[in-house]
Amino acid sequence: MAEKAKEIWRFPLLSPETLEVYRSAERDPAEYTLEHYEYLKGDILTLFQALRRRIMNIDPSVKEELKKLYIAFKAYTNFVDVVPQKSRLRLSLNVAFADILDPKGLCKDVSNLGRWGNGDVEVGISNMNELDDIMELIQQAFDKQMEAN
Repeated sequence: MAEKAKEIWRFPLLSPETLEVYRSAERDPAEYTLEHYEYLKGDILTLFQALRRRIMNIDPSVKEELKKLYIAFKAYTNFVDVVPQKSRLRLSLNVAFADILDPKGLCKDVSNLGRWGNGDVEVGISNMNELDDIMELIQQAFDKQMEAN
């Protein structure tokens, strides 16, 4: 039966040149820089740099990874992902919405929505005045991750 299937559905014959295109695409994962993000310029870039500095200072274990659609900050796994947008930075906090202490009501439950980034909690930051409040939320996401590991 297998022989009959091989007769009916023949393996495609591709030239070495065509195969090489696919092989090199698999071997060369894209590397991104801050310049890759369309909206990461001007005031939003300045805001991101301040936020980034504060996040990286949380703990020596914190690492930054530039992804295609967002910037990930992780210890064991991502605890906050930053999506640069035209007028703000949208943050995904990798913590359950029920577990976040948010006295100012800044967070949004996105557990049932498809989003770029990881986590059930979304919060936006559009100016430096919000930085301290946002960092308290990010610290909670980091602490939850550290408690779990």
